[in-house]
Amino acid sequence: HPRGAQGQPGPGHAPVLAGLGAPLFRRYGASCHGPDGRGDGPAAASLRTRPADLTGIAKRRGGEFPNGKIAQFIDGRFALPAHGSREMPVWGERFGSDVPDSDLGESISRGNIASLVEYLKSIQEPPLAAAKPEKKR
Repeated sequence: HPRGAQGQPGPGHAPVLAGLGAPLFRRYGASCHGPDGRGDGPAAASLRTRPADLTGIAKRRGGEFPNGKIAQFIDGRFALPAHGSREMPVWGERFGSDVPDSDLGESISRGNIASLVEYLKSIQEPPLAAAKPEKKR
């Protein structure tokens, strides 16, 4: 069971990965989603659909943060018909596009997306609780 200072439960995200995701978010997400992820970035007004308030992903889902769905949405190479048209860039293609080796490019893309997912988990309001240890059978 992860523990923070003074024996308190640890955060509901991986701090190292979230730390890697923060500059990626500032560079690629803040212009639309805002510096704090609330959907109020400088480019938001020019979009047909207001960017999501990313601090409320878990709150809108009863406290659950759907890692896989959020990773797929950021990636953009997987169709999510329930979300309608997509104004957000297809980051899964963009993150690895500067690398001539396609396997390495895919690894970079997946790493960036995983870091962004952890960063988004770190900005949830209310904060996510630490994951409960799985019971052994």
